[in-house]
Amino acid sequence: MAATIALLPVLTLTACGAGGASGTTPAGAQASPTPTDDPVTAVRKVDSVAALLPADVRKAGTLRVGSSIGFPPGAYYPNGQDKPPAGQDIDIADAVAKVLGVKLERQDASFETILPALGSGKYDFGTGNFGVTIERLKTIDFVTYINDGQGFAVKKGNTALKTKVTDLAKLCGLTVGTGAGTTFEATLTAQKGVCAKAGKKPYDVKVYSENGATLTALQQGRIDVIMSTINGLRYQAAQPASGTAFLGEYHRLDVGFAFKKGSPLTRALQAAVNELIKDGTYARILKKWGTSPSAIETSRINPPEHT
Repeated sequence: MAATIALLPVLTLTACGAGGASGTTPAGAQASPTPTDDPVTAVRKVDSVAALLPADVRKAGTLRVGSSIGFPPGAYYPNGQDKPPAGQDIDIADAVAKVLGVKLERQDASFETILPALGSGKYDFGTGNFGVTIERLKTIDFVTYINDGQGFAVKKGNTALKTKVTDLAKLCGLTVGTGAGTTFEATLTAQKGVCAKAGKKPYDVKVYSENGATLTALQQGRIDVIMSTINGLRYQAAQPASGTAFLGEYHRLDVGFAFKKGSPLTRALQAAVNELIKDGTYARILKKWGTSPSAIETSRINPPEHT
C-alpha cells in the first residue's frame, strides 16, 4: 500500500452484514494510505463469457449495482463522498464488468436496503460483503468472490475480553455493537439465550446504521465489543488511530454478489469471476487490499453456508 492519503472511514462492517451508509469519521480516525496498484485497467472483455449474459443486457451494455460503501478494505470513499469509491469490492465488480463488456451503473445504498431492493428490480445485483447464509439463500442467489466472515474487536486496553470469542457466552454481561440488517445482528439475536442457559447476565446488542457510529461508540465506551467482518476488523486494527484490537475469527462465510432469486445473470458473473481468478487479476486485487488469505479457488453459485 502506498500513496494518497485518505480519511479512514470506519468499521462495523458487513460481510455478512453490516456496512451501510458511508461512514462518518469516528473519533480518533486519521489519515490512512490508499493502495495505488490498478489491476483492473488491463482487464479486457472475454467474448465467451460475455455471451452468457442475457441478450437484452448485452444490448443495453449496462448493469445496475447497488453498493454498500462504508469501510476499507471492502468499499469506502478514500477522498470524500464526491469522489469515486475504492476497495476490494469495487475493484472486483469493476473487473467483472470489463470481462463482460458492460458498464456498471453504481448506486451507493445503505446495506440493509440492498437485498430487499433486488426483488423489486431496482438493482441487477448488489455488493456489500454479503455473506451466504441459509436464511438468505431462501430469497437471494449468490455468486461468490471471497471468503470472509464474522469476528470481534475491542478497544485497546479492554480487559473484559482478552481472548478469541469462540462461544457467544463469552459476551454475557457485555454490550455488543454491530450493523443493522447484518448476519451479525441475526446471529446475536438468534443466540441471545446462551447467557440465560449459562446462568449469566445476557449481552445487550446495539445496532447502528452507519459504520462510523459503531466505532465511535466503542471508542467512547458506550459498547464493549464490535462484531463485524473479519477482514474489516483486521484492517481497522492495523490502523493505529482506530485504537482497536482484533480478537480473531468467529465464523467463516462465503461472500458473494447478491441477486434476486432466479436471476439470469448468475452464470455470466460466476464465469467472469473465474476468468479473473484464472488470469491472475483476482490475486492482484486481493494482494492490493491485503485480503489474500480470503481468496477462493473458484466462484460458486449458492454454496451451502459454512458449518
